[in-house]
Amino acid sequence: MTAPVDPEPFLLRIEADEPGMRLDSWIGANRARLGDELRRHGALMFRGFAVDSPEQFGSAARAYSPDQLDYLERAAPRTEVADKVFTSTEMSADMWIAFHHEMSYSHNWPSVLYFYGDRPSAHGGATPVASERAVFPKIPEEIRERFARHGVSYVRNYSPGLDMPWEDVFQTTDRSEVEAYCRASNTEFAWIGDDGLRTRTTRQALVRHPRTGETVWFNHAHMWHVSTLPDDVAEYLLDEYGPEGVPRNAFYGDGTPIEDETVELIGNLYKEAAVSLPWQRGDVLMVDNFLATHAREPFSGDRRILVAMSDLHVSDER
Repeated sequence: MTAPVDPEPFLLRIEADEPGMRLDSWIGANRARLGDELRRHGALMFRGFAVDSPEQFGSAARAYSPDQLDYLERAAPRTEVADKVFTSTEMSADMWIAFHHEMSYSHNWPSVLYFYGDRPSAHGGATPVASERAVFPKIPEEIRERFARHGVSYVRNYSPGLDMPWEDVFQTTDRSEVEAYCRASNTEFAWIGDDGLRTRTTRQALVRHPRTGETVWFNHAHMWHVSTLPDDVAEYLLDEYGPEGVPRNAFYGDGTPIEDETVELIGNLYKEAAVSLPWQRGDVLMVDNFLATHAREPFSGDRRILVAMSDLHVSDER
């Protein structure tokens, strides 16, 4: 019934015993042990089950946890296609999307993620996952200690044409609602011109898993740092807007720059630990957002991978 995926045992593949078996029914019958399996392996791939629509996918996610979440403080364009079921990032197909923990830049985040292979692409488009248990010990101790001491400061500029407009990110056109959200989440903000907004917030770089007690690397520094952009794009943006005026950038929590080589090292560690299974129609990938990071490979052709989130974790560092 279950078998670890080689070469990384952290990803467990669970296959249907018979054709037509509904995943929501299977999860409902096995929910008591599923949480233990998820924490043991970090990620689970369900394959061969009857998951034929976004609604059935949502039902499977709710079978594990009825606490399904909206997508607030958005970092990428998404569309809700069923109740609490969203498209995965709608960013350009030719982009590699770096490994990250969902919403680790925020003051709260989902503990569990669900991905659904609604329409796998013909070429590329896998969703690689990497285990924090493999990556965290390889991050040099001096880097871990510095990030643990200072945290990560995120500066984001919301401006039409450069990044997502603030109306899409916060899902409102009311500036007072944005201001209230920022104050509640300990986020500095400044309105710029007629349409612009800049936010600055300092968050954790490491967290402790609420159930296992493990300390894991948990931040967006190696995803949002300006050095991860193509060289010509980064050079143009820095020349035009400066380090704090680019759409997104990450600094140490004390405001000093994070070294490019540090960002590159961490990104490479994730790529070295990556496990990538090509999507099949109907696949569902379940991820412990603390123990596993995910990415997206470039692709060509039609592709629609859907996402659901559950079990909100609220940081005590707000």
